[in-house]
Amino acid sequence: MDHLGNKPGNGPGGMPGAGIVHIVDDDEPVRDSLKALLEAFSFDVRDFSSCREFLDGFDGNPQGCLVLDLHMPVMSGLEFLERHRGDLHGMPVIMVSGRGDPATFARAKEAGVVAVLEKPFDEDQLIDMLNGLMPSPAAAA
Repeated sequence: MDHLGNKPGNGPGGMPGAGIVHIVDDDEPVRDSLKALLEAFSFDVRDFSSCREFLDGFDGNPQGCLVLDLHMPVMSGLEFLERHRGDLHGMPVIMVSGRGDPATFARAKEAGVVAVLEKPFDEDQLIDMLNGLMPSPAAAA
């Protein structure tokens, strides 16, 4: 049982379908394993290999959460947020990074990131965060 009172195996609000977790990470094995983990907890997941791919596929609905890698070619997660934060319409963002420094993490917070998780991160911590950030099924309806 996590600290939010949700049973393991349940998605946000204890039920699937309350919102979409968007994963943006250029590392395919990382993206695939994160998607499998979240789907095992009944999250509705969409995954993207780049910020551009996410922008092209995002419908503008802020009901969900973005899990965004910091270090990617062409446009980093931080550059994406600094340029396109308004396009997310208030969707919460969790940034993940295999390497970083306090100044970069501070910039990420200034850009609106709700949390930065350093890889490898605790999977339970991510699930707890998502359960707390995702809308309840009633709010999504």
